Amino acid sequence: MRLLYTIGIGCYTLGIRLVSPFHTKARQMVKGWSDCHRQLADLAGDSRPTLWFHAPSLGEFEQARPVLERLHAEKPDHRICVTFFSPSGYEVRRNYPMADRVLYLPPDTPRNARRLVEALHPEMAFFVKYDFWFNYMHALRRKQVPTYIFSAIFRPSQYFFKPYGGWFRRQIAACFTHLFVQNETSLQLLQRFGINQCSLAGDTRFDRVQAIADAAERNAVAETFLAGRTEPVLVAGSSWLPDEKMIAQYRKHHPNFTIILAPHVISEEHLTQIEHLFPDSIRYSRMKSMADTTNLDDRKVLIIDNIGMLASLYRYADVAYIGGGWGHGIHNILEAITFGKPVLFGPNYRKFQEAHDVLACGGGYTYTQYDELQRQLDRLLDDKEAYQKASQACRQYVEANLGSTQIILDTLNKR
Repeated sequence: MRLLYTIGIGCYTLGIRLVSPFHTKARQMVKGWSDCHRQLADLAGDSRPTLWFHAPSLGEFEQARPVLERLHAEKPDHRICVTFFSPSGYEVRRNYPMADRVLYLPPDTPRNARRLVEALHPEMAFFVKYDFWFNYMHALRRKQVPTYIFSAIFRPSQYFFKPYGGWFRRQIAACFTHLFVQNETSLQLLQRFGINQCSLAGDTRFDRVQAIADAAERNAVAETFLAGRTEPVLVAGSSWLPDEKMIAQYRKHHPNFTIILAPHVISEEHLTQIEHLFPDSIRYSRMKSMADTTNLDDRKVLIIDNIGMLASLYRYADVAYIGGGWGHGIHNILEAITFGKPVLFGPNYRKFQEAHDVLACGGGYTYTQYDELQRQLDRLLDDKEAYQKASQACRQYVEANLGSTQIILDTLNKR
């Protein structure tokens, strides 16, 4: 089975290389693989012990940060290496100051795995949530490197638990020193299949978003835009065009609220589409460069045309709309509910435990058609008692789920 797996990785790698001249992300990955090998060679003279963290993409890296940053503080003599699978993670965090090296993870072949593990010689290795690279896991096991995964979540529908998944389950059982899972369902599922070195630790994202909220600086441009306004504020985060069309439809019939809109894709084409939907909008970059911002009464929509400030902007919301529910899945709802903001999102949320939880506790709402969106927004914007209940539910949910990082570190320190 390992041979078949490696052949599959080889086919995938060949496909990425073939399309790389025509596809930006594929081209970034191929270049990143090459750069990784060069940077690994540069590590030859560095004898410090290494902590290796692998994150599939940016969201998982944010989950890794609470653990990484605590270990960085507790082990200042250690080198930190971070690897990414996705360009969306690497390109944003390539200069992350607490890491000595930030790299693309080369394709999961036996040779690449052996080279990376031998070059890093990690004292411990950490995977986040998912991304099970079995040749890398095998190389770590051969070198007897303690290997962990945290904030992991498992479902019966995953290939590990199918009739053909026996080999994959055996690798997980053999290669991971410990698995820290998010929920009881994941714990019971692993134990049912004989994977017993696991424990319930929750989701480190709660610790991360609380830290972001605690450290969030006020935004002068947003505050200038909102100054003097008395109508409710909707912050739409990581929105896609279907989300924006729904919000625009609602606004035609309910014009008396202000919008801060942070689209997921920051491209000129998409920004122009948003401006057509909201003719009374202004871009953040334009407003920031304006010498005179005293007359903004006719501008009711602030378009955030940059990346990195969304989490702190939720503080200005009355209600938060989370995008992605009409596509592959909703984006991060925790950044909003940490500020006690009720959330709304589209129907594709099934794979996100926190979405189920916040719906169950009354802090969030979903919709499948426009009439439902209208009814829920009307209620949150007009009914103060309903709004306060939803806001309080969000705060209580976040508070109840803090502490995952400490649970993980306590377990590590006992070993």
